[in-house]
Amino acid sequence: MKTDTSKRIVEYIKVNRQVTAKELVEYLSISPQAVFKQLNKLVGGNIIDKIGKPPTVIYFLKKEKEEEEEIEIPSDILKIINNNYLIITPTGEKKEGIEGFSYWCRKNNLPIEKTAKEYEKTFRKYAKYKKAGFIDGSYKIKNTFDKTYIDKLFYIDFYSIERFGKTKLGWLLLYAKQSQDKQLIKEVSNILKEKIIKFINKHSIKAVGFIPPTVKRETQIMNELEKNLNINLPIINIQKIKTPVIIPQKTLNKLKDRVENAGKTFFVENKETNYNILLIDDAVGSGATINETAKKIRQGNIFKGKIYGLAITGSFKGFDVISEV
Repeated sequence: MKTDTSKRIVEYIKVNRQVTAKELVEYLSISPQAVFKQLNKLVGGNIIDKIGKPPTVIYFLKKEKEEEEEIEIPSDILKIINNNYLIITPTGEKKEGIEGFSYWCRKNNLPIEKTAKEYEKTFRKYAKYKKAGFIDGSYKIKNTFDKTYIDKLFYIDFYSIERFGKTKLGWLLLYAKQSQDKQLIKEVSNILKEKIIKFINKHSIKAVGFIPPTVKRETQIMNELEKNLNINLPIINIQKIKTPVIIPQKTLNKLKDRVENAGKTFFVENKETNYNILLIDDAVGSGATINETAKKIRQGNIFKGKIYGLAITGSFKGFDVISEV
């Protein structure tokens, strides 16, 4: 049962649509502590919702749930959705599993039960490419370039899949990179760490290189990833050379332009003889950057062994541009 104070808060929000705690303190003439106590109860009771982080948090009424047909999703399909589906809404909410999937279906006027079965079919189509937690993308890079300098290329996941758009890791990577949110980058790092350590041990990796970003940001995801992973191996120094005009790889739609950009603006300082090397990138579209970086390592004439590439996400087709990241 709502208290008089909580009722007044709800009525005030109904009239004003969106309010801050400061506005409520002034309206109710009570302490901030008392206002926050009532707000927390209303949020917990699914009566109101909030968006933002201190010092600016906005409160609004939660929309009443639309009446939905009763649906029955088989447990095996429900498990796939709960373990793998995520969407980030236009207002920045992370909705995972069946909650996120239902949200996406309602937004696109799709029947949830039927669409869930279609999602499971599409998910399994792409999942068959994943072996022991990794997708072998070597076929893609070998079919894209006349000469490849990397021995094997792997992804943790595809960036997106047909019809259903970005994968869970695709969403997290996009907004971790674009928002420069260290907490979100940490979440991505936690997903990757065990997999990368497993990969290093399996392939007897002796040195690691992190592909540097081409777009200037205050917080760079690859720098944060390197710190979070804390890999106890020599780190190869790979640098992006500053040019009069910075040209991000994602803005280049022609393969030859991407190769030229990577070949002339990436520099590898490698003074030690290394055996098996792992190059880590955030997303592989064309593969030009990681292939050209491997070329520079091989041209040093002091390299012995294999060069592996590992991307957080990759595209499914041959030459494909992941322009968002």
